[in-house]
Amino acid sequence: MFVKGTDTRSMHAPAPRGPLSGAVLDVLLTDPADTDSDDSLRLLKSAIDERPPRDPLTDDDLQLALFVLYEQHYTGMDGASEEWEWDARLIALRRELEDVHEQALHEHVSMPTLPKADAADVAEALFALTAPHSGPSLARVIASEATAEHMREHLILRSIYTLKEADPHSWAIPRLRGRPKAALVEVQTDEYGGGRPERVHATMFARAMRGAGLDDRYGFYLDAVPATTLASMNTMSLFGLHRRWLGAICGHLAAFEMTSSLPSRMIASGLRRLDFSDDVVAYFDEHVEADAVHEQVAARDLAGALAEQQPALVRDIMFGAAACLLVDGLAADETRLAWRQGRSALRETAVPA
Repeated sequence: MFVKGTDTRSMHAPAPRGPLSGAVLDVLLTDPADTDSDDSLRLLKSAIDERPPRDPLTDDDLQLALFVLYEQHYTGMDGASEEWEWDARLIALRRELEDVHEQALHEHVSMPTLPKADAADVAEALFALTAPHSGPSLARVIASEATAEHMREHLILRSIYTLKEADPHSWAIPRLRGRPKAALVEVQTDEYGGGRPERVHATMFARAMRGAGLDDRYGFYLDAVPATTLASMNTMSLFGLHRRWLGAICGHLAAFEMTSSLPSRMIASGLRRLDFSDDVVAYFDEHVEADAVHEQVAARDLAGALAEQQPALVRDIMFGAAACLLVDGLAADETRLAWRQGRSALRETAVPA
């Protein structure tokens, strides 16, 4: 079921999950300068207009379509021309899909009470929003109950983001100034290994995947992950790529870091219980200490200081944090439910063999 591999620059084209993602893939695999691309773009527009009224955050077809479109701003896709990245026709159609995803976030996110535009107040609000609870969680299941096969599934699900860990948040760096910029660069410097290539977190995660007998090529397991996993990644890309969502991507990062240290400790405990190798555990051990520091920097010096600089962004900061908790919670709950019911959390027919 699981094979090893080596990293490649771009991901393989995934299998379509419906007419929308199928139309996106058809567009990307044509030459933008060819007249055939006009026909493919028209078919994509029709697929968008005829999309069934499903919940966007759990819609496999929509989330894959949006993920593949966003991927053109990262490493791209095999067979897709780099010219598609900023093709105005495709960007216009992507905006329609983004609007659907964004509206779903607005409908589902429960907004907390807004703090004052003060670094200490914003940090306090973020810590309250992300405070650990005593109820069931995916990390607790992994620590005490998960099997080795469950753990491999968890690594596969995480690979969609973690093999390019930190990249979506880095879009914010050129849009920040002063204290918030310095704070984000401080966090990202750790994420990118502090000048040591072997300590880059994405590289450490790839090593963990190999240690668990999995393929570490970026996007190798894309066909196997459900819509909620893609929705988590797409939310980061939406906030990161759009300058108007600067507050949201900073709030997202704060919540992301503030909910990482304790779960990483639990996952590391579960990995040791299951006798996984040090290469697998090392990635999670790294995040126990690193994210305990990062959460303070992200809450106070990034999100909090940004709120002081630009008070109008307080709502967006808190929205981004709440959206992070929402989409990551949906993905975690779906995994826990699958395991509790004795089935795989992956799209089993699409797991690479």
